[in-house]
Amino acid sequence: MLKPTTKEAYKLLHEGTIALSAVEADGMRIDVAHLKSAIKEVDSIIKTKTKEIHNTKIWKRWKKKYGPDANIASGQQLGDILTEMGHELPKTDKGTVKTDEESLSSVDDPFVKEYLRIKKHEKLKTTYLEGVLAETDNGYLHPSFNLNRVVTYRSSSSNPNFQNQPVRDKEIAHFIRKSFIARKGHVIGEVDYSSVEVRVAACYHKDPQMLTYINDPSTDMHRDMADQIFMLDHDVPKPVRQQTKGLFVFAQFYGDYYISCARSLWDCMVQHKLTSSDGTPMRDYVKSMGITNGLGELNPKEKPKRGTWERHIQEVENDFWNNRFGVYGQWRKDHFKEYLKKGYFDMYTGFRCGGIFKRNNVINYPVQGAAFHCLLWSLTRMVHWLKKNKMRTKVIGQIHDSIVFDFCIQELDEVLAKAKQVMTEDIKKWAPWLIVPLDVEVEIAPNGGSWFYKNEIKFEDGYSYFSKNKGKQVEATDHIDLCRKMRKDHKITLKKENNNER
Repeated sequence: MLKPTTKEAYKLLHEGTIALSAVEADGMRIDVAHLKSAIKEVDSIIKTKTKEIHNTKIWKRWKKKYGPDANIASGQQLGDILTEMGHELPKTDKGTVKTDEESLSSVDDPFVKEYLRIKKHEKLKTTYLEGVLAETDNGYLHPSFNLNRVVTYRSSSSNPNFQNQPVRDKEIAHFIRKSFIARKGHVIGEVDYSSVEVRVAACYHKDPQMLTYINDPSTDMHRDMADQIFMLDHDVPKPVRQQTKGLFVFAQFYGDYYISCARSLWDCMVQHKLTSSDGTPMRDYVKSMGITNGLGELNPKEKPKRGTWERHIQEVENDFWNNRFGVYGQWRKDHFKEYLKKGYFDMYTGFRCGGIFKRNNVINYPVQGAAFHCLLWSLTRMVHWLKKNKMRTKVIGQIHDSIVFDFCIQELDEVLAKAKQVMTEDIKKWAPWLIVPLDVEVEIAPNGGSWFYKNEIKFEDGYSYFSKNKGKQVEATDHIDLCRKMRKDHKITLKKENNNER
């Protein structure tokens, strides 16, 4: 059960619902021709790959074992075949082999890689491409954004789920995200809160080391953790830092523990071909640093053996919560203990969560909820401001910590400046509990480019990076006034869009 305990909390959801209804009504433009072509292409890939996989030795072995009952879609049959071949796969609590994408991704076998590729393309075709096409009306998509379906009152999206369009798998993302295009004379872009949940969490636990990481730009939490985990003596390659960020730092923040972190970090060394700065394969490097007994048993009932990666990660985890972020670690314990006593916990944004929750939920929900509420407040302000100033730029979506815009090119600088002002400065008046600065990152697709082609751009106070002054950086003390002046000086007229372009 989640309920607002303040008028401000109720007002946030009331105004946010109205703002999101306007976002839904405006919708986002879809390249229907690309979408239909992509469906045909993906269907062809699935048929070709399925035919190829049926000619492999493993499938012949599969058919010999199961005869007429052989089913390529059976995870249990696949698990049995891989186990017979000597592959080690994680198991469920009931002892059955896991054959989900995450579990199979650790298997270094050509058959499994092609099997996973087929599964990805099947999901791409049915869930994403056909799902978007089915909901597209007259070249526009109007997904729903809901504020009443998640216990933390984060948003959700449906019909289709706009918040779950693939981005990390570039091959898959290329097909679906190229379908999202800007209106004529516009560009698609996102303004994204940078590490907002880490920053909001710091407002709860107030760990001095975390506050240093947030406030001092010379520090780098993910680099330091990669240095410690892989024993790199302060020489951390970028790919190693990136994997550490997701597979250990954020995993730990959200309640994961050393056994699963050890497994994922061990697998990523091979999957992502991680190396030390001199090119040494990372598994060879960590072996030279004392990890001589491999991964380890990963048995939570047994103490990890010395010289294993599992033991090393356990030691890093212990240091992480008891030394590096000791105050944060103590807050987690105290916060959960308080919940057990009361049966509920409150968010800084004026909401109360009551009911039966797991420990990780009790720790994560107040952070996730408050972080999203910062975005919702900012999105609502931007929707109001765009309407009040009769701008052609539209907010067309949101993904938890980012606002997706369909920017009118002539308004781009002005809207970006306003968004940064609202999201990093104005919000402090609404949320006085913010004891750390919030920051934003901006990604813009080139003119005529789809959502797939968005790239991070540098946008700082006092400079126009997309001005009509032939792309030159124009210094100014008041960025918004400058942009308005530029529009007037260049005699820019904002033509009305016809009905087809909205």
